[in-house]
Formats: sequence, structure tokens, C-alpha cells
Amino acid sequence: MPDGASARLAMIQSQVLPNKVTNQRVTGALNAVPRENFVPKALRGVAYVDEDLPVGEGRYLMEPMVFARLLQAADVVDTDVVLDIGCATGYSSAVLAQLAATVVAVEENETLARRATEQLAALEVANAAVITAPLKDGYADQQPYDVILLNGSVPEIPEALINQLAEGGRLVAVVRGGVVGRAVLISREDGVINRLDLFDASVPHLPGFEKDHEFRF
Repeated sequence: MPDGASARLAMIQSQVLPNKVTNQRVTGALNAVPRENFVPKALRGVAYVDEDLPVGEGRYLMEPMVFARLLQAADVVDTDVVLDIGCATGYSSAVLAQLAATVVAVEENETLARRATEQLAALEVANAAVITAPLKDGYADQQPYDVILLNGSVPEIPEALINQLAEGGRLVAVVRGGVVGRAVLISREDGVINRLDLFDASVPHLPGFEKDHEFRF
């Protein structure tokens, strides 16, 4: 078994499964995507450690356990259209593409957006596209979305993103008002927006989400 495949399996067995991730579609998607392809060459040897990994431009890949638990909470099915906010180098988009029908990835940093596009193309991921735009605005041109994922912590969820959820849609993110963040699930049911707190999580923040006119619960 190649080193990358061994490391992926070890990540799932030692980090993901022991942390209440039981969805086999999620673990299968994580096992299918070479995480090492989405980090700088100097970090490829530690691509599967249980830490947030810097990928340049002040951005990170979320640690595998948090990412996996958010994916499980989102309950992505193979007919879903997903909005991936802050895709950085594209790892989250590649994993989501294993689970969903279509992935629209938004990245405001042009360097990272270009790298994400290149990596997705190299892996022949045909159902994900990277859009360069402000993260907090999402991408209204393709709304509504069945699932929205935020790749990092934000002080609050912007109303612009809430408005892009389809009926029955789910948004997962880490909301961080203090030292420790809280993973949350936002859903739209019968036109009503609901929030469910999931678990404590500390992940790097996403840029551009400073408090001004965001949606408040």
C-alpha cells in the first residue's frame, strides 16, 4: 500500500472514527482524496496529523477530525449542490465532490484559487468549480444550495449565506466568539431557520467575516 494510502487509513482509524464519525460515505470520501496534494511540499510528510495545516497566504486546512464531523453533520447526499466557502487549496472541495452532485467553491485569494483549480484538475474532479469572490458573500448566482460549508471559524454567520440555503438546506461552520469556538448546524425547514450547537472546536478564522451586518441568533 502506498505511503499516502496508509496515512489516510491511519488518519481515519486514529482520528476520525474515535471522534464519533460513523458515516461511511464521509470516511470513504476522506479515504479517496490525497490530502498531501493540497499542502506545501515541505508539509506533505505531516499532511495527515491531527492539526490545522498552513497552506500559505495565512490560510489553513482544518484538522481532519473537525472537518469530518462537520461533513457528517451536513449529511451530504449524492444529489446535493454544495457551496464550499474558503476552499483554500481545494482539499475540502475534492472531498465534497466525492459526496455531492456539484460543488461550487469560493475562494477570495487569487493565488489559492488558482492552486485549488489546478489540484482539482490534476485529480480529474469534474463536478467542482472554483469561483474567486469575497467569502462572506457566497455565490448567489448558483443558489439555492443544499449544503454550505465554512472552512474556518467566523464570529457570526452572515445573512447573505443564510439566504442562499435551499429549503431543507444545511449550513455547517465553527462560530467563535471567544477562546473556544462552537461547531453549529444551521438549517432551513418550512422557511424557518434553526440552529443546533454540535461540539467545541478551535480552528483558524476565515478572513472577511468581521462583525457588521451579519445574521444573529
